[in-house]
Amino acid sequence: MNIVILSGSVAGSKTRTAMEYVKASFNNNHPEHDTELLNLADLDIQFSDGRNFLDYSGDTGYLTKTLMEADAIVIGTPIFQASIPGALKNVFDLLPQDGFRDKTVSMLATAGSSKHFLIPENQLKPIIGYMKAQMLQSYVFIEERYFANGEITDDDVIFRIDRLAEDTLVLAETYRKIREEKEASYGF
Repeated sequence: MNIVILSGSVAGSKTRTAMEYVKASFNNNHPEHDTELLNLADLDIQFSDGRNFLDYSGDTGYLTKTLMEADAIVIGTPIFQASIPGALKNVFDLLPQDGFRDKTVSMLATAGSSKHFLIPENQLKPIIGYMKAQMLQSYVFIEERYFANGEITDDDVIFRIDRLAEDTLVLAETYRKIREEKEASYGF
């Protein structure tokens, strides 16, 4: 299975740190799957201008093609000004409206305050659902107080990240089997 872990911000370090933990969880517990961490801060991404995702080149083309080829995607986002970053929204705009069809998508959010715990629910889930993803309903929310010196300091947060990785794989495998059975039933 091809798993893409997307750190959806060009600023800050906490989301990237958390997404590195997600990647480590997949690599340590499920090494048979291919995982790739894409950090928007490391890429030179163009603004969406309505072109087909295949028409972009450079980092933008690499990002869109990698996401479109993924079986499962874990999206990480910080919460800035009670919203997702514009850089992450731009990624969604670069993809086709049904760009997440037949993909399992799960989410992780970092924020400075517990007051923002519903941002993924109210802003990310509608976008991901509109793009036709099979969405893991639970997500990981990590407050700033659980980070120190580039590390996550709370064992419960690490446990929730491991559970997110496991649940993402279970959902992706379940939907893959359902699609295979459906396609096999056509008999041609």
